[in-house]
Amino acid sequence: MKKISLLGATGSIGTQTLDIINQHPDRFELVAMSIGKNVDLGLKQIQQFKPKLLSVLTKETYEQIKHDVPSEVKLIYGVDGLVEVATYSEADILVNAVIGSVGLGPTLAAIEAKKTIAIANKETLVTAGHIVTQKAKQNGVTLLPVDSEHSAIFQCLQGEDVKKVSKLVLTASGGSFRDKRREELIDVTVEDALNHPNWSMGAKITIDSATMMNKGLEVIEAHWLFDTPYDQIEVILHKESIIHSMVEYIDGSVIAQLGTPDMRVPIQYALSFPERLDFKKQERLNLWEVGKLHFEKPNFERYRCLKFAYDAGRIGGTMPTVLNAANEEAVAAFLEKKITFLQIENYIEQALERHELIKEPSLETIIEVDQQTRRFVHSLML
Repeated sequence: MKKISLLGATGSIGTQTLDIINQHPDRFELVAMSIGKNVDLGLKQIQQFKPKLLSVLTKETYEQIKHDVPSEVKLIYGVDGLVEVATYSEADILVNAVIGSVGLGPTLAAIEAKKTIAIANKETLVTAGHIVTQKAKQNGVTLLPVDSEHSAIFQCLQGEDVKKVSKLVLTASGGSFRDKRREELIDVTVEDALNHPNWSMGAKITIDSATMMNKGLEVIEAHWLFDTPYDQIEVILHKESIIHSMVEYIDGSVIAQLGTPDMRVPIQYALSFPERLDFKKQERLNLWEVGKLHFEKPNFERYRCLKFAYDAGRIGGTMPTVLNAANEEAVAAFLEKKITFLQIENYIEQALERHELIKEPSLETIIEVDQQTRRFVHSLML
């Protein structure tokens, strides 16, 4: 029985993680969780899974629901609450499924507490990959990838000598607008952008998929997770999302991980690793029904955010922090219909161009640069 702490229980990854726990009650137990703004769903989850610890976003939410939470559940809130969930003494595994840089602090705290971490919060590695991976090594902590692409690479590396890897290949669906030319993106709406052709994801990640920033962040994440130079990480467009990623070895052999696009598969693998468990709800892959698989090299002029991510990753230092913070603020503004779709990349570009690089930032510097970048992006909207 593995005991699990879950950050972001009401989000897309969080709800699918709970589905896996529900499918295997003899293998997994939820002992601590945090919820965001969807309080009603969070209360239903509490009744079903009965964790011992619950953290909510704000003190206002705490006051609002404290009489609705069973007395045996300890209720806490805020950033300190996230850290307490992440380091909960009874938990074996932390699933970090929160969106954004808010996931960094709890991840570092969990590493210090020597918890195994199933990481779906890519911003943690994007903004502070050098700190997170170093501390994980120092504390003997395993970082298990939950993203479908990184899980695929992780699976393709099992039993192999990582020194014999020639290239990592991340596949990308191309998002909601993959069949549109750049000039057709001028007037696209939020509703258009949220209509992803393959995956069921949260709003922020779906927009990131449409701009290809999601893939750019995954490139940076792969650099840190697998200790691989950027020149050996490639992105290829694959609209069917059947091949989730590939690893090429020095002899020219390419090992790929395939499956139907269902995030519960990589989530379950992270929770059960090194075992594989049955997944009765999984739709099986029948390649004869798919018929054809398509591949295309991405155009950096068409997907400018992907280029920004490669450039920021190669420069390193505080540049990925700026990239991530500017993107989070710009995407939030687009979702609130304050800016247009193409303005997302314009704001990111301006933030990157104005930033003065700090090559080896401390955690305090990263937090400061993150906040400065957010203020700058907000100033562009005034």
